[in-house]
Amino acid sequence: MATPDPVFAPGRVNLIGDHTDYNAGVALPMAVQLGVTVTYVPTDDAHLDVSSTELGRARVPLGGRWDADADRAGGTGADGDVSDDGLPPWARLIAAVADLARPESGGRVSISSSLPTGAGLSSSAALTVALARAFGVEGSPVDVARLCQAAEHRIGAPVGLMDPWVCAGGRAGHALLLDFAATSARPVTLPAEAEWVVIDSGQPRSVRTSDYLERVAECEAATALIGPLGAATSDDLVGIRDARLRRRARHVVTECARVRTAAAALVAGDLPAVGQQMWASHRSLSSDFEVSTPELDELADELSRRPGVLGARLTGAGFGGCLVVLGRAGGVDASGLGRRSWRVSPSAGAYVPSPASPG
Repeated sequence: MATPDPVFAPGRVNLIGDHTDYNAGVALPMAVQLGVTVTYVPTDDAHLDVSSTELGRARVPLGGRWDADADRAGGTGADGDVSDDGLPPWARLIAAVADLARPESGGRVSISSSLPTGAGLSSSAALTVALARAFGVEGSPVDVARLCQAAEHRIGAPVGLMDPWVCAGGRAGHALLLDFAATSARPVTLPAEAEWVVIDSGQPRSVRTSDYLERVAECEAATALIGPLGAATSDDLVGIRDARLRRRARHVVTECARVRTAAAALVAGDLPAVGQQMWASHRSLSSDFEVSTPELDELADELSRRPGVLGARLTGAGFGGCLVVLGRAGGVDASGLGRRSWRVSPSAGAYVPSPASPG
């Protein structure tokens, strides 16, 4: 049942494990205290009147009366473009969620966000999860995540399952060890002495306009040769003769190993060991998967020379966006790096905030 109360859904930072979700691998993201708040007030209208402090206003029709085919064909263009039906891409995403969630009626939808867009902190996934819960979608976090993923796919955004899953099912004080082959989530306690800082490189990224689809296709080609990459081993890589495909597969195979090693190190409270896995992850994303940028690599290099930094890596799909940095509490100095930075803390998944809640 839809709720008249505000619904908060957090953004997420992926501590380690990128481009593994669509390869039946593992990842270790955490929900963060920044997020999106949605309020849905039903009316007798056949549309949603949407207002957002960050995005603007739009009237979104219900019942699929919008051109989803144009979106699947890539007809929405870049963020901020207006399509032939007068809806900007963000409003078309709301229409897609509503079409799948089936709210009881039209209504007024208010949206506010503390997440930066295009920085790789899953502002889009947080929006879809908050909308789905506000519209009354029930079920487990992974059920909600699948609906949100389907909505993104409807508008031509080829996202994986990780982002909406952790936005829907995050747990305060924990990261989630997500296994995409087993569809399981295991909370991993984050040591209290760990400090997590996100640095925005100032280089926006977009799944629509990046080489993301090319990476997906390359991984599919490698999978056709050796089977699901998340279950493959380094020995299996000899079955891939094409050097580029072998590099892509090697990233996934070694990244899944790094995720498991980092999760075990967190449980043991061994932050330097976690940091080592993060550095290795960034190198792999840069050299084997080729989704880093000169700006991100320069930031990582600078961070490697700063005292108090135990590890850093790009987070998200790459091609711009943010780095996540690990240090001990109070020990990370991010001054002068990137466009802006935030200290983030592990949050719960989507919830209705109490008056005392930060959401």
